[in-house]
Amino acid sequence: MQTIINSRMPEFKVEAFQNGEFKTVTDKDVLGKWAVFFFYPADFTFVCPTELSDMADYYEKFRAMGVEVYSVSTDSQYVHKAWHDASDSIKKIKYPMLADTTFTLSRALGVLIEEEGRANRGTFVFNPAGQLKVVEIHDYNLGRNAAELLRKVEAAQFVAAHPDEVCPAKWHEGDHTIKPSIDLVGKL
Repeated sequence: MQTIINSRMPEFKVEAFQNGEFKTVTDKDVLGKWAVFFFYPADFTFVCPTELSDMADYYEKFRAMGVEVYSVSTDSQYVHKAWHDASDSIKKIKYPMLADTTFTLSRALGVLIEEEGRANRGTFVFNPAGQLKVVEIHDYNLGRNAAELLRKVEAAQFVAAHPDEVCPAKWHEGDHTIKPSIDLVGKL
């Protein structure tokens, strides 16, 4: 099996709901900035609103880092709007909610559960060139943490800007990094 890290963002064109409006989002709209694609199984469910609400709480921090967040499910943009209108947790979402009704993105990124027509919880971080840098896939019943995702994006951005350094476990912006060298082999 070939790794998907550093693979290219798939071509896509989907409808979305954002800030009270419907719009079209394509892969070309995403290129040129860091992007998080945050797949979840379905609107009007149980773990999903807790995750999307958590992501909404961190959205401005992601934006300040030059990152756009896209939540993605196989529900339509109309269902996204209805959920947004009905749920206090979802009302606070400002990021685009993508409608992957043709399963293009879910299938291309390997999170589609074909027999159900839904996606597993998948998180994908692309750099501005459209290369995949972070992948995390969960089963239905395991919620994610937006603060940890923010930390991973910070680390990915740091190593992109400092290719001769690496970020150790639990690294946060401002922490010590490592410059790999033969002198460090076996000493960490």
